[in-house]
Amino acid sequence: MAESSSSVPATPLLTDQLDIVIPTIRNLDFLEMWRPFFQPYHLIIVQDGDPSRTIRVPDGFDYELYNRNDINRILGPKASCISFKDSACRCFGYMVSKKKYIFTIDDDCFVAKDPSGKDINALQQHISNLLNPATPFFFNTLYDPYRDGADFVRGYPFSLREGVPTAVSHGLWLNIPDYDAPTQLVKPRERNTRYVDAVMTIPKGTLFPMCGMNLAFDRELIGPAMYFGLMGDGQPIGRYDDMWAGWCIKVICDHLGLGVKTGLPYIWHSKASNPFVNLKKEYKGIYWQEELIPFFQSATLPQECTSVQKCYLELSKQVRAKLGKIDDYFIKLADAMITWIEAWDELNPPAAADVPAKVVNGPAKK
Repeated sequence: MAESSSSVPATPLLTDQLDIVIPTIRNLDFLEMWRPFFQPYHLIIVQDGDPSRTIRVPDGFDYELYNRNDINRILGPKASCISFKDSACRCFGYMVSKKKYIFTIDDDCFVAKDPSGKDINALQQHISNLLNPATPFFFNTLYDPYRDGADFVRGYPFSLREGVPTAVSHGLWLNIPDYDAPTQLVKPRERNTRYVDAVMTIPKGTLFPMCGMNLAFDRELIGPAMYFGLMGDGQPIGRYDDMWAGWCIKVICDHLGLGVKTGLPYIWHSKASNPFVNLKKEYKGIYWQEELIPFFQSATLPQECTSVQKCYLELSKQVRAKLGKIDDYFIKLADAMITWIEAWDELNPPAAADVPAKVVNGPAKK
């Protein structure tokens, strides 16, 4: 059953099974606030921008730090699939992790408080979401039926009450909402102060705009599809990296019978990015999304796609065939999707799941 999201467990959960992935261009002083919750876990830090710059990490954290030089050395020519000067670079951390679970957070996100004033242990709530089943095939009007004090409502089919494995836990934010640039411009002072004490499974066949700043997932179940695309430097679009991954994983989760949850936990998003800079990054995406959403809504995967990798490669073919007509960028993106899977399988060979990581001696370690 789900535990209170605002308590610190006496024994942190899954410390040997979960990595925390953080993309950054700056010193990670924000970790001081998270120390009570994050210190027992291993961190994978993906440094974006100038690789010659030294990123300071507070003492006492166990971490690996990869910069662009490390990425190029480890992946070779396949490094082309990892975005540069964009938070999409975080997905390199997913690839080199060897843990079952991943939690990823942005460096401008801090510990939020619940309505009683207690600090929210976001990581504990994500773990609870992932360890409890999801119910994508029939909506429970009391939201999460596995939570203390809740159950399946009258009329819910007993044959579906066992649920399915949860692949993704999507958390939310207090203070600065995750808005696009046009909404930022017309609502510059708007802040989210509403704490909704709920977790729900997103129904099968329903897409959602995934945000990567407060996100956890089962790497073994859905990791190969958690590719944040080609964004940022040298690309015609930015700020659609996490949403692209979200649309892809939702189609694949629906096909494979896996669940995606959204709601708790909340984090405190402290910094509003510049809406004019964001508009420059987003404007093609705002235009393209009117065709992207119908594409993903109608996307189907053949029965022989029985693994995440097979599903993702099939989806890349459909991206090339259908979205490639919109712009050549999508042909380039489809190629990058294939390269991503090749690189994933190279670093994560199925027969060597228990073999120590191939990535050694490269990143800075503490």
